[in-house]
Amino acid sequence: MANQSRRVDHVGVQVTDLEASIRFYTEIVGLTLKARVPHSNGVIQLAFLGFGGDNETEIELIQGYSDSLPAEGKVHHFAINVPDIEAEFARIKTTEAELIDQEITTLPNGYRYFFIYGPEKEWIEFFQR
Repeated sequence: MANQSRRVDHVGVQVTDLEASIRFYTEIVGLTLKARVPHSNGVIQLAFLGFGGDNETEIELIQGYSDSLPAEGKVHHFAINVPDIEAEFARIKTTEAELIDQEITTLPNGYRYFFIYGPEKEWIEFFQR
C-alpha cells in the first residue's frame, strides 16, 4: 500500500454552535468554509474548513453530536484519507483493532468512512472522499 495517497485528512472538533464556530474559524483564524454537509442521520451538522488547498488537512466542525462538552473543548477524532475505503475496512477487520462502526457510512455528498478505537480509546476515522 503506497503511502503517497495516505495522509491525515481532517481533525473533527465538536462544537455546540456551528454558526459561531464557523464565524470564529473564518474571521479570526483565517480559514475558509469549504463545505457544509448534513449527516445522513439528520441530526448532526458538519462544516469543513481549510486554507483553500485541494490536498490539505481540514478542520471538521461537528454540531449535534454532544451538548456536554468540557470547558477546554473536545477534539472528537482525526481522519486518515485512504484511496479505497472498502479495502481498508477489510484490512482493519483482520487486525486486533477494535471497530467502532460495524459498517461503512456514506454521507449525502458521497464521502465514506468508518471509525476504530486507538489504544487509549481515541477515535480514528478512515475516510474516502
